[in-house]
Amino acid sequence: MREKISPNFYREEFECKCECGFDTVDVILLQVLEDIRGYFGEPLSINSACRCDSHNESVGGSKTSQHLLGKAADITMKNVTPLRLSQYIDAKYPETLGLGVYDSFVHVDSRIRKARWDKTS
Repeated sequence: MREKISPNFYREEFECKCECGFDTVDVILLQVLEDIRGYFGEPLSINSACRCDSHNESVGGSKTSQHLLGKAADITMKNVTPLRLSQYIDAKYPETLGLGVYDSFVHVDSRIRKARWDKTS
């Protein structure tokens, strides 16, 4: 049975892709994702969220990745570009969160200190 952990998200959407069982999601991250979904009025897709050490290493993630803590998600939204998503997040949360924009997705994490990066080509 699917476990709903917020109005629009299920725990399985956040599970580590290696199927190790790591699926603990930070409540602030969930609130941010709900805010984004509500603002755009569109479902969002979570490409990657929780990562165990082994999976994080296999995908080339940073050793200090917020994914390792259940505090990060790489997201996409149909009909909304990564640039537009990142612009909204940056405007709504100008002093907090980790926010990275890539060509095909946006990384958002619930770290307390502001961090921004652009990895678009």
